[in-house]
Amino acid sequence: MQLAMIGLGRMGGNMVERLLRDRHSVVVYDRSADAVKKSAALGASPAADLADLCRQLKAPRVVWIMVPAGAPVDDTIAELTPHLGEGDVIIDGGNSNFKDSMRRAAALEARGIDFIDAGTSGGIWGLENGYCLMVGGSRRAVTRCEPIFKTLAPADGFAHVGPAGAGHYVKMVHNGIEYGMLQAYAEGYEVLHASKTFPELDLEQIAAVWQHGSVVRSWLNELAMRAFAKDASLGAIKGWVADSGEGRWTVAEAIDLDVPAPVITLSLLTRFRSRQEDSFSAKVIAALRNEFGGHAVKAE
Repeated sequence: MQLAMIGLGRMGGNMVERLLRDRHSVVVYDRSADAVKKSAALGASPAADLADLCRQLKAPRVVWIMVPAGAPVDDTIAELTPHLGEGDVIIDGGNSNFKDSMRRAAALEARGIDFIDAGTSGGIWGLENGYCLMVGGSRRAVTRCEPIFKTLAPADGFAHVGPAGAGHYVKMVHNGIEYGMLQAYAEGYEVLHASKTFPELDLEQIAAVWQHGSVVRSWLNELAMRAFAKDASLGAIKGWVADSGEGRWTVAEAIDLDVPAPVITLSLLTRFRSRQEDSFSAKVIAALRNEFGGHAVKAE
């Protein structure tokens, strides 16, 4: 099947390679000429710009966007639409807010263009393992693009979860759950690492044994094992944790729905704490403990 891929970063570039392996025809564009050259060397057709990209596609066209959420997606769609027509499909595989996806779908529908939001999980391992795809959009458009989804996903790793917006909604909650799981692993391994009773605990060994028969075995724990194998104390890594947006959106949605989500909420707030060189709130607590109880404080 022929399609275009816009955005050839860590995910987009690997997705192109996986598509080419399954003999899809892919036209590619990225602001980085080097990224375009890399995909072209694998067999993709390079495009000079988005107009050229659309010219190279046979109608009805399929264009997959893999760029950062927010304005970059809107800007890309705005530049694409003059070159697209009725029956064409735009797929957004990034981590967009589901409300933005619903808005974009409605605007494109008025022009006769189908919009699919494809929540995509798999990271840098997706090239070999496949990508879990949570897809929203009309049945007509999704069915037409199924060959693409089935190539990118592992067996049973693709689902049409609902109308436009549903794919990114499901991916949002997926990432909220991920926040909580990561935090639980992080706290458990910190307890083990900090143990004074058993200071010689081997975290790689523990992660490895947990992968065999334990109820906490998972791919995330397997990745923890790999990380500890490289650096048992993680001394080369700064404990600064970003958030891509979905954790915030999941918490906001939970609040709107009156659904208690304390684990996801606290895991999000803990990420904010990781970005502070020093916490003023911790200073306040230390000062108050000193004031009411004479507890010692540490000088800067």
